[in-house]
Amino acid sequence: MTDYDILIIGAGPAGLTAAVYGLRAGYRVLVLEGQAPGGQLMLTPEVENYPSWQKISGWELASKIAGQAEAAGAELRAEAVTGLELDGEDRVVVTEQGRYRCRAVILANGAKRRKLGCPGEAALTGRGVSYCAVCDGAFFRNRTVCVVGGGNTALEDALYLARICEKVYVIHRRDSFRGERRLAEAVCSSEKISVLWNTAVTSIEGDGRVERVRLSDGGSLEVSGVFVAIGLEPDNGPFRGVVPLDAGGYVQAGEDCRTGVPRIYAAGDTRTKEVRQILTAAADGAVAATLAAAELEAADFGG
Repeated sequence: MTDYDILIIGAGPAGLTAAVYGLRAGYRVLVLEGQAPGGQLMLTPEVENYPSWQKISGWELASKIAGQAEAAGAELRAEAVTGLELDGEDRVVVTEQGRYRCRAVILANGAKRRKLGCPGEAALTGRGVSYCAVCDGAFFRNRTVCVVGGGNTALEDALYLARICEKVYVIHRRDSFRGERRLAEAVCSSEKISVLWNTAVTSIEGDGRVERVRLSDGGSLEVSGVFVAIGLEPDNGPFRGVVPLDAGGYVQAGEDCRTGVPRIYAAGDTRTKEVRQILTAAADGAVAATLAAAELEAADFGG
């Protein structure tokens, strides 16, 4: 006897949308999330490209999506997943608290912020080094900080910090931004933001807290905070050997979210895809849950 029909790993837009669709299909659904529901959405200052909202904070949108899933009857548990096993027709999800048997699994665990890997980063994380401007920006009010990166997240972080900090440096290893043009133009036109092109951070220094960063051109900047926004990386180690991963660690799955392993799907940022947005994650969740429900229905009724 399985514990659930569909078990969803991750409570971001992909996982929560999958929960709604799975429940509407009449199946028993469990969502496991090691952190707060919302995923990377919780770290986004403002969302302006999600249908029906001209502008909404990431936290508020995440709360609304979670509220919708819970209203539909979703069961959410705060448990970090450590493994995935195949046992005949059952799929077994392992957490630090126990084991859950289910008929289908949807991997929607997203991705986490990538780290610089330079000296001082680990030692000063939480002491001036941050990966979330929305979470920690208020601690640096009226101070000088730097943002490392050149994509949308880095640009959004820089603009958010410019509202509360005295000075913001954007350090980017290339000669142009990878983010949206409107964000790049806003950053370059801000009087509080200075951009350092073709530059990398080689080390982060400070006595118990961040005091400066050393740069690849031999120079340095005196800053109180370092906000790292250099992209995402998946955390799919627990699934290695069960589902195929690409060289970057992403689950190999196409637009149908199928992993090639029966009744295991991958939705959202965790899978190989060209566009990683809130909307595409939610769409993946809908696709994965719909196909999972169809597969279970076929098994139940011999379709």
